[in-house]
Amino acid sequence: MELHESQTLDFKSIRKIDTDKGIKDLAVCCVSFANSRGGELYIGFEDKTHAPLAGQTLTEEKHVDALKRLTSNCYNVAMESSGILMTEAGEPYFIIKVFPSVKSFASTSDGRYYIRVGDQNVPMRSEDFRSVAQEKEDYHWETVVTSHLLSSVPEARVHSLCDSIRASARVRQHIKQMCDAEILDNYALIDGDKLTNLGVLWLGNAGQRNRLSYPITVQYIVYDSREQKIRKVDWHDNTLNPEQLLLEIEEEATELKYSYEIQIGLFRKAVRYYNPKVIRELLINAFAHKSYTISGDIMIAVYPDRMEISSPGSFPYGVTKDNILHQRLRRNPHLIRLMSDLCLMEGEGSGYELNAMDAKPMPIPESDFSNVKVTQYSTIQNQSLLPLFDFVNRTYPALSQKNLIAFGLIAVNEKLSSTDLTKLLQLPENGRLRNYVDNLVSNGLVLQRGVKKGTQYVVNPQLINNARLNVPTTLKTIEPHRLKALIEEDLRLHPNSKISEIEIRLPDIEHKDIQRLIYDMVRKGMLLTSGPKSNRRYSLA
Repeated sequence: MELHESQTLDFKSIRKIDTDKGIKDLAVCCVSFANSRGGELYIGFEDKTHAPLAGQTLTEEKHVDALKRLTSNCYNVAMESSGILMTEAGEPYFIIKVFPSVKSFASTSDGRYYIRVGDQNVPMRSEDFRSVAQEKEDYHWETVVTSHLLSSVPEARVHSLCDSIRASARVRQHIKQMCDAEILDNYALIDGDKLTNLGVLWLGNAGQRNRLSYPITVQYIVYDSREQKIRKVDWHDNTLNPEQLLLEIEEEATELKYSYEIQIGLFRKAVRYYNPKVIRELLINAFAHKSYTISGDIMIAVYPDRMEISSPGSFPYGVTKDNILHQRLRRNPHLIRLMSDLCLMEGEGSGYELNAMDAKPMPIPESDFSNVKVTQYSTIQNQSLLPLFDFVNRTYPALSQKNLIAFGLIAVNEKLSSTDLTKLLQLPENGRLRNYVDNLVSNGLVLQRGVKKGTQYVVNPQLINNARLNVPTTLKTIEPHRLKALIEEDLRLHPNSKISEIEIRLPDIEHKDIQRLIYDMVRKGMLLTSGPKSNRRYSLA
C-alpha cells in the first residue's frame, strides 16, 4: 500500500487478533484515536512492511469475534468495521474506523488513557487532561451548527466564494462540478439549511459574527526604539471575513514593507525586512491555528528590529517548538483546507525557505497554555551571502524547497555537522537528512566531509568561484588536516598552552573542532599534556 502511518492512520498485523495481548494493543490504538482526531486502523498489514503476511487467512467468524473482544477492551470509543476486504493479491484485511470522542475521554478497560501524537500512541499524564479537553472543544468549533439560515446570506456572496473555489488549480475536478450548496457542505460551511460557525465566519455579516464565540479580532501596534507605542490599528467590528481581513492587514501594515538596499555587483537590490510570503504565512497560521473558544485578539507587534505575532490558544497537543516543522496537527482543519484551496496559503515550510535564502533568522515560536507567539527578526545575518543565494536561485532552478532550506542554513553557519543540521531542521532521525542534502552534494553546491555522526557540510569553494563573488575568507571551514597543521604551528610558537588560549589565537574556529582534534592528537602521541584535567596544557611531543 502507498499509505503511511500518520496522525490518523495505523497498520497492525492480522496476528494481533489471535491473542489477548494483541487485542489490548489494538485497544490502545483505538483509545488514542478517539482522544485525538479519530482515525483508521488497518488490520492485516505488518507494522514495518505495511504488507500482508503471505498466505494469511481471515474468516467472518474470526472477524466478528475480534470486534467483540476489542470493544470490550476500551470505553467511550465509537468504532465501525469495513467488513472483510481483499488486497489485489487476494489477502484479507479489514479497516476499523474510530470516531473522535467529543464529550468524554476514551480509556482502555483497565483505566489507561492514551492520545495520538504523530504516528505514536502516547500515555496521557494527569497534567495533559486539561490540554486535551481544550483541544476537543477547539476541534469541533468549526462544525457547530448555528441558528443562522443559509438564506440569510446574499446569493452573490455565495456565488463569489464557490466560483473562486472552482477556479482554483488546487481543487479536484469532482468538487468543481458540484453545485453551490454541495460545495458549501463539502467545506463544512453549512449543515442542511443552516450555517456552521465556520460558515458564519466566512459568509456571515458583522451582526452574525458578533454573536460567535469568538471571531477573529486583530490589533496591529507599532513601537519605536524605546518600545513606545507610536501607531495602532485594530479590527474589532467583524465586518470582514478571514480572506478580506488578511488582505486589509497586509495593505495597512506599511511598516512591514520597508526594505534594505543591498549592493550586488553593479546593481542595487531591495531586500524586504520581511518577505511578503513570510508575512502571509505567519498571519495565515495565526488565523488557522487560533483557538476560537478563547477570547482574545491576534496581536501584531512591530518593533524596529522584529515583529511578533501572537494568537489565542497554545500549540496543539503534541506540537512543540522543537517539532513544529514536521508535526501535522491542525486545530481548525476545515478552515485550513478552505484557505489552502483558495490559494491563500503557500506550501508548508515556505517561510523557512525564504528566510534561509535571504540570510534571515528563522521564525522563533513560543507557547504557553493560552497563547502562541512567533517572533521574526528583520536582520540580515550575512549580507555577503545574498549574491551567492541569488546565483544559486538562477543557476539551479530544480532545487527543492528542502534543498534551499538546508543550503541557506549551511551557508549562514559556514559549516554544520550532520547532528547540528538535523537539529536545526527538527528531523527525528539522521536518515531523513538525505532528502535535504544529497541533491546539494551531487550538484557540487556543498562539500561533505567525514562519515556518520562526524559528517560535516560546507559550501563548495568552487561554487563561490563560479559565481565570481567576493565572499570573505574564514578559517571556520578549514579542512581537518590543515587545522591540525595550524595547531601544530601554534603550539610550536606557544608551547604549554591551554585549549582556551589556542582558541583565542584561532578565533574563527569552533571550540568543538579544536577540542576534538587536540584530543585525537593526544591519543596518537603527537601532543604531550601537563597539569590537572581542569587546567590541562598541551605541547608538541
